[in-house]
Amino acid sequence: MLPNFETQRLILRPRVMADFDACYVMDRDPEVTTYIRGPWHDPAMHRQFLTERLQKSWGDGLGYWSIFEKVQPTRFVGWILLIPTEEMEPQIEIGWRLNRLAWGKGYATEGARVILEHAFQTVKVARIVADIDSRNIPSMRVAEKIGLQFVGDREHDGVSSKYFALTAEEFYKLFP
Repeated sequence: MLPNFETQRLILRPRVMADFDACYVMDRDPEVTTYIRGPWHDPAMHRQFLTERLQKSWGDGLGYWSIFEKVQPTRFVGWILLIPTEEMEPQIEIGWRLNRLAWGKGYATEGARVILEHAFQTVKVARIVADIDSRNIPSMRVAEKIGLQFVGDREHDGVSSKYFALTAEEFYKLFP
């Protein structure tokens, strides 16, 4: 079971099937998924994809957290993930997706920072990565604000991305 977290403005709790509809609606917003590959235009495949993601066990201390504002604790604003990825090489990836209503408020940075701390301090991950579409400037800014460092450019299925990483040693230097 994943832990719950609270930040100054947010509540993060493990994502569960009760979050399905809110996640589905968020994914159906084409502005939210502009830079993210997925089955967003095929309702049946999208539902299957989301169900699989919600029900999968990602490993001890790994998974998805739903994000809620403390001032409106029932209002879903997005999620943050910390999951294994094999896309390029075996790694632990951090990522985030927020509803448009939450954009520009610093919520992704605030939430991702606490998940990053969890990854290094509790799960004892050696290295965290993020692979971000080259056009997604706001997500790259979040990666930089939480300490991830640009490693290089990548390409997946014809889509250019920026690859970021942070080791536990670098994390503890940045955030003693």
